Amino acid sequence: QVQLVESGGGLVQAGGSLRLSCTASARSFSTYTMGWFRQAPGKEREFVAAIMWSGGYYADSVKGRFTISRDNAKNTMYLLMNSLKPQDTAVYYCAASRDSLLAMRNDRVLTGSYDYWGQGTQVTVSS
Repeated sequence: QVQLVESGGGLVQAGGSLRLSCTASARSFSTYTMGWFRQAPGKEREFVAAIMWSGGYYADSVKGRFTISRDNAKNTMYLLMNSLKPQDTAVYYCAASRDSLLAMRNDRVLTGSYDYWGQGTQVTVSS
């Protein structure tokens, strides 16, 4: 069983930045595809970004503003969010998949492709 714990959420003004962190209890963290999803009130959970060896993959809505990264020595993944907009307001979830090739496939955007989830961290962007 892998436990994921997110941190770094909060309230920020539009145009500001936040960095989210996700720390995993996995022994072989480096072999997991890691992802970020978000869920706004009344909406479905949606893909934000994913990462494995070959860099990050992003939803169009965040491309150029968000950067996903990971530090395998610390079992931690990050999401640096710049130029935040009110529409970025949501609960952000960290996810992990045992499929190390997932990040390179189109199904990386599906919640069902991930095996483990964190509890979420709230990000609120005020206008």
